[in-house]
Amino acid sequence: MATAPETAHRLRTAADAAAAALPPLLVQAQRIAATVTLGSHGRRRAGPGESFWQFRPYSRDDTPASIDWRQTAKFDTVFVRDREWVAAQTVALWCDMSPSMDYSSKRNLPTKAERAAVLTIALAELLLEGGERLIRLSPTGVPQRSAASGRIAVAQLANALVTEMSAQSKTPVHPQFPTPLPRHAAVVLVSDFLAPLDEIAANIKTLSRQGATGHLLQVLDPAEESLPFKGRIRFTGMEAEGTTIVERTEDARATYMTRIAAQKDGLRELAGRAGWSYALHHTDRSPQASLAALHQAMTGFGPRG
Repeated sequence: MATAPETAHRLRTAADAAAAALPPLLVQAQRIAATVTLGSHGRRRAGPGESFWQFRPYSRDDTPASIDWRQTAKFDTVFVRDREWVAAQTVALWCDMSPSMDYSSKRNLPTKAERAAVLTIALAELLLEGGERLIRLSPTGVPQRSAASGRIAVAQLANALVTEMSAQSKTPVHPQFPTPLPRHAAVVLVSDFLAPLDEIAANIKTLSRQGATGHLLQVLDPAEESLPFKGRIRFTGMEAEGTTIVERTEDARATYMTRIAAQKDGLRELAGRAGWSYALHHTDRSPQASLAALHQAMTGFGPRG
């Protein structure tokens, strides 16, 4: 059995490989007239920053040093160059390490917990590279430490996930997200999301009331969608649901697939209703593709109306 340091090294290596294949991840939360540029979040108004915002006529409150002489030479008006006020975004990351995440249908596939951890760590690497601040949410949804940046933040996140994943005894987790997040924070929830939809809806509602924008990343083993088994199978719940024996699994496949499809459709609807985004990742697929999709979804957040 691998030790915790060995597991941490393996996850970190896989996360680094996934992150290295993508450009820096830029995050945009739903805030009024916000934009993203190279990891900084424009407030769409003049202020301290490096990005050009607009030219405007010179006023008596401006200094001569602020005059843009090249633009002024083109017209009869004296212009100054405004820069856009920018601020780093705070992103809260929650990664599900509950017992149901320990499943893998094949030996050559990672468990859902391992893949979720890799994706979360890789995302953290990209967020920090883009200049963002991170908050890790505990299994129950409570922020751990204040928002942080730098390599230490990724190390703390990785160590926490490994500790949770390597725990000898696990109990089902029902996050409540009781502690308010920073204003205009973005939140990323990574889980198999096989819990009842009303529980998930309550969590999305709690976070949305705090003004957070969000993204749901559902991680599933491919067997959880196709139910490829045949014959008499005994299914044992990983979170004390008990045992069910199915005499002919192939006869139950159509009903099962209808239910799992309904769960995914329900998640997509819940996310859309809140102005969030939803994506699905299978553990037999490349993590790079899901990170790219997550990038597009997060940078696509628009301002609240």
